[in-house]
Amino acid sequence: MQADAKKVANREHSAETFQTERVVTVAASHFSHDIFSTFISAALPLIREKFALTYSVVGTLPVFAQLPILLTPFIGYLADRFSVRYFIIFAPAVTATLMGMMGLAPSYTILALLLLVTGFSIAAFHAPASAMIGALAGNRVGRGMSIFMAAGELGRAAGPILFAWGVLRFGLEGLWRLSIIGWIASAVLFWRLHNVKAAKRASDSRTLREVVPTLLRFFPVLVWFMLTRNMMVAAVTTYLTTFMNDVVQVDFRVAAGALSILEGAGVVGALVSGTVSDWFGRKRILFFLFISAPLLLLAFLYAPPIFAIPLLIALGFTAITHTPVYFAIVQDYFPDNRALANGVFLALSFTIRSLNILLLGTIADNYGLERAYLVAALVASTAILGLPFLPTGKKQITPLPTN
Repeated sequence: MQADAKKVANREHSAETFQTERVVTVAASHFSHDIFSTFISAALPLIREKFALTYSVVGTLPVFAQLPILLTPFIGYLADRFSVRYFIIFAPAVTATLMGMMGLAPSYTILALLLLVTGFSIAAFHAPASAMIGALAGNRVGRGMSIFMAAGELGRAAGPILFAWGVLRFGLEGLWRLSIIGWIASAVLFWRLHNVKAAKRASDSRTLREVVPTLLRFFPVLVWFMLTRNMMVAAVTTYLTTFMNDVVQVDFRVAAGALSILEGAGVVGALVSGTVSDWFGRKRILFFLFISAPLLLLAFLYAPPIFAIPLLIALGFTAITHTPVYFAIVQDYFPDNRALANGVFLALSFTIRSLNILLLGTIADNYGLERAYLVAALVASTAILGLPFLPTGKKQITPLPTN
């Protein structure tokens, strides 16, 4: 009986303790995965030229990679009941292999199918990985999500650089040679994570029928945030290299460098936003991000070129760093069904972002990319209207750390 009590006490202590080593390991898997998933954005100018595509058509390619994200609620539901850690372990290898084959596609149709398959690997990774972070972070969920998302942003910052180097070294058709990096990453992750559970006990989770009413009450305001913000996110990520190539008229290496600068700043922003939201509250951090990012995008559009790099850094710090706060809010509100709630959030986020990518491409085809960026900034400025309606979980503010 004492042994059982000790096990319960240890389990409760683990649930409250921030498990740094394991959090960093899972975050490293996010880095190694997302370094390859950003290849498609960096490649868009080359693909557009290779297949003579319009902005709206080339903008559908990232959408194909995001379609399988619709399955993340189902994947998350499984992850709340069974260990799916091997999804996390092998996703970097699978994603690297498929993205490396992108240059071998002989047509738009084949490339779209390849990216659709890649999307299944991307979907299988994100819901269980973010839920695992929530379980390992104890009562510092914001901090855990910041580390996790910062690692992903670091991967997305390094991805365009790796892509540009690979194209210069091997050509677009030779990118498959870089896939070995993903397989090495998966081998290391297998060594580090094969004994880490990616699921809670099934008895701790509510059934799907029990959780759906809560989902319906919680997510409408997040949908509003995503509808208004994701067009701006698509502008400064998916279309940034194309904007730099076609509007600013720099070559693809400089364009890829611009994306890396933005994503690199996003690393710092992601690391800070979730952690600071543990101390000062989620709503206050979102208020700052919702006000500042649209103004910075307008400044990027109309300021002299000498300010481009500082503004890209500021945009990276504000425009793409709200996700750790979103994830922390979801974790706060659904402590017993984290993976399922994460899956619903990811499915909604990627669906809305895909629609925004297509809409942004259509606006660019008809009115130009500069006008599309202007529309994205104006729409994003309305996100703040939903902030008063944001629900919160049981734990919103953590006391500031003391020496």
